[in-house]
Amino acid sequence: MEEEANPVKDYLFEHIKNSKTIPKLIVEKKFDQIIEEITKNCYDKILTMGEKDEVVGVLATGLLHYLLTNALITSQRKIEYDENQLDIVIPDIKTLEKDSKKTLLVCIPKSSDKKIIEGKIIQLEKIQPNKENIWIVLSENIPLDKKTFILSKENNSFSKIIFEIAQFSNVHGTNKFKILRI
Repeated sequence: MEEEANPVKDYLFEHIKNSKTIPKLIVEKKFDQIIEEITKNCYDKILTMGEKDEVVGVLATGLLHYLLTNALITSQRKIEYDENQLDIVIPDIKTLEKDSKKTLLVCIPKSSDKKIIEGKIIQLEKIQPNKENIWIVLSENIPLDKKTFILSKENNSFSKIIFEIAQFSNVHGTNKFKILRI
């Protein structure tokens, strides 16, 4: 399945490719610093590429996929399941069906409309009965009854997401490699 070109993703991966510091930070498993560097260097430019929630959502998705791969955390993304589009499933749909306690759903709604986000959460709760295993990535702080991560220049809680996912994977035994010992 070939993905269509996206200027935000293209810009993100061009920055990663040309970065002198990101390869070193990957080796050192300093994923929070990678997110902070990318936010510092790419965020403003990416905001000029379209509607804020949409472009920040694309940035979050691309960055998360890249970091999960480099952290060796098993995940699936853009999965159609029960007529729903799941953004990121950790570790995978098979685990969700067998033992939902060991599965994390990361939702990147690409919206700041609380009603739209809550609608997505309701759909996800039908798939993932363990409500605390549904995490939301937003472009701004919106009070929700879920664990949320904000990808923005200020108050960027998104930089901690990889470590929290690794912690979840280690605790629930889904990270077969135990690469990130936290």
